[in-house]
Parts: sequence; C-alpha cells; structure tokens
Amino acid sequence: MYPPGLVDRVVAACGRAELRKRLLPARLVVYVVLGLALFSPAPYLDVMRHLVEGLWGLGLLGAWRVPAKSSLFRARQRLGPEPLRVLLTTAAKPMGGEATPGSFWRGLWLLAVDGTGWDVADSPADEAAFARPGNSRGPGKSSFPQVRMAYLVEVGTAPPSATRPRPGLRT
Repeated sequence: MYPPGLVDRVVAACGRAELRKRLLPARLVVYVVLGLALFSPAPYLDVMRHLVEGLWGLGLLGAWRVPAKSSLFRARQRLGPEPLRVLLTTAAKPMGGEATPGSFWRGLWLLAVDGTGWDVADSPADEAAFARPGNSRGPGKSSFPQVRMAYLVEVGTAPPSATRPRPGLRT
C-alpha cells in the first residue's frame, strides 16, 4: 500500500531525509513503525527481524545487521510523526470505484466506523497524554495507559481511510 518511492517522497517533503548513510534509513524506519502498529504486542526487534527476514533470505542485505533497540528508539525520534501523518493522508482515498460492489451507494462513498486500543508504556508522559481506563478496582486504575483509536473503513474494500489517535479518548 505504501510503495518505497512514495515513502521516500513523503520523507523528503517532511525534511527527514538522511544527510549521511545510516544503518536505519528513514524509509526503513517508516516501515518499522507501520509494522509496530500492525503487531503492537511484538517487541521492536522482532518486528524489525520479520521486516527484513525475506531480504536476508535473498542475500540482499550483505553484512547489514539488526541494530540495537536503543537505535530504533532514536531513529523513531528523528523521523517524528509528520511523515506518517502525511503518508496516511496521501494514501487515504477511495480504493474501490463506483463499480466496486459495496463501495458506493447512489454516488456516496460508503464508510463504517471502527476502532481499536492498545497499551502504551507506563510513563507519566503517556499517562498524561492517554489516561488509564478503568477496571474492577475503579476508574483510572488499569496497569497501563491506553491509546484508543477510532477510524473510518471503506465498506466495499475495508482499508482504513482516516485514522487519528486522540489523547484521552475513552470508550
């Protein structure tokens, strides 16, 4: 859904292109962050290994090695949220056409609301930004702050068309 050329253009437009050759180029970091979103319970390094596993099998990585977790954290900070936001808004468009069954009705694009949630790090900053949901011990007593996200899904083809995490969103 996000071809390398598009990712490179978005990274450059956001001013995040590398000035020097890095172990973790911005394009790879974008794909790692997308992988982390898809496999949220998985550790950083496992997501990275799965992402590059096929390239190793084809012999395309040479002596490249999976970097330390701290390098991934710094690379995510360098990248920032803007390239991912721009990438999503660039790609968020109807996937189905008027002829795609279930995508349109009387010229209207059919969308459904869906949502998800996931735990984030147990830090004061995340607790302030995302809050803790309630549990049997009472409101705001869960083990981890949680991000709740509501998004629109195209009915006929079902790709996410607009996602936006909301700090403190409670369901």
